[in-house]
Amino acid sequence: MTMPETSRRNFLKTTTVSAAALAVGNFTPSSALGANDRIHFGVIGCGGMGTGHLGSLVKRSEADNIKVLAVSDVYQRRLTRAKGICQGDGYLDYRKLLERKDIDAVLIATPDHWHAKISIDAMEAGKHVYVEKPMTHTVEQAIKLRDAVTHSKKVLQVGPNGTANDSFWQAHDAIKAGRIGKVTWAHGSYNRNARLCLFNEHQKVDPTAGPDKAGEDYIDWDMWLGHQWGLAPKIPWTPDHFFRFRKYWPYNGGVATDLLYHKLAPLLIAIAGPNGEYPRRVSAIGGLYIEKDGRDIPDTFLLTADYPSDWSIFLVSTLTNDAGLPDRIYGKHGTMELGGEPSLRWNGDFKEEFKAKNDGKEEVRLAIKPRRDLEGNFIDVLRGKDQLACNADLGCATMVAIKMAVESFRQSKTLLWNAKEERVTTS
Repeated sequence: MTMPETSRRNFLKTTTVSAAALAVGNFTPSSALGANDRIHFGVIGCGGMGTGHLGSLVKRSEADNIKVLAVSDVYQRRLTRAKGICQGDGYLDYRKLLERKDIDAVLIATPDHWHAKISIDAMEAGKHVYVEKPMTHTVEQAIKLRDAVTHSKKVLQVGPNGTANDSFWQAHDAIKAGRIGKVTWAHGSYNRNARLCLFNEHQKVDPTAGPDKAGEDYIDWDMWLGHQWGLAPKIPWTPDHFFRFRKYWPYNGGVATDLLYHKLAPLLIAIAGPNGEYPRRVSAIGGLYIEKDGRDIPDTFLLTADYPSDWSIFLVSTLTNDAGLPDRIYGKHGTMELGGEPSLRWNGDFKEEFKAKNDGKEEVRLAIKPRRDLEGNFIDVLRGKDQLACNADLGCATMVAIKMAVESFRQSKTLLWNAKEERVTTS
């Protein structure tokens, strides 16, 4: 599929809201729905995450004036369950859902290697898109999807939950106002530790299901792989790959794309703003130290990235110990602790500079406001009432850094971002 090539400069021009709109926090898509129009949804991908979203959308149907009309999944048992939840139609082939003219928006919660193709197909079919994190599976897909948003003029929301947390938006305002001085680095983590790895425990294998089964046990394995579109290699039916795809490189980036995407996107909002920032250099280390069950992905993953506007970040994700690093941002004049109400405190020899920017105080807390969750934010944006919590450019910038880290780990190399050509290099 040939996608339009749009320069980053043009992309930013076409997605920048007017000063008046920004002042009231609005972003109005070109085809915004009326405030009283019912929004008709389709949900594509009805595993654990997709079913959770489906239940949430059904629960908020009356309050938000929405309705889920159809669902799609390649596993008949999941499809039947999802149809029962929404009392709608079901399709094994998502393209049948996209053909429907009565669906305004789709929520995509498939394995990662399908995110870009289904999102682009949906926008080409005239739908707005909420796509779960990570935005895509590869850097190239992220650039194509970002540019497809510009071309289609449709709304695309990416799903890292922390971007709907007001702490990071208040942090951005404080940093922009110079309240902790020049930011030079930040860190965070997303760790887990369970007796049975959650990538196994939460994704249980159904031994009765497969592509050679009938009825509720049927799985369209070839469609799930997507090999005919070059999305993943064609291999024989492998239940662990289907049910536990997060453990295998062809479909996922492991803890980096599953967990650290949640950390990097909101920290980019805090430090760089709503559109994020693309990295300059990324490196990652770690390994498979304990969870040696045939998986591809590491159970211990540490990444570093630095950015053109002169700051660096350190992120950690492990499945072997759940004690983690706090979300913390370091400035020349002070330090910011995130989580709940952000707290700011002077540092080093710069007490007076800090006090000068913080009403004469040595330590302050930033008041945070309630924000709608990501589903609610997406619905509000479709009605022209809000700006996206995670737009396509922030989603793409996050994806580029995360995927560079995955490839740095796999190749044992530090990788560089060529901003002019928008591609990854080693020199």
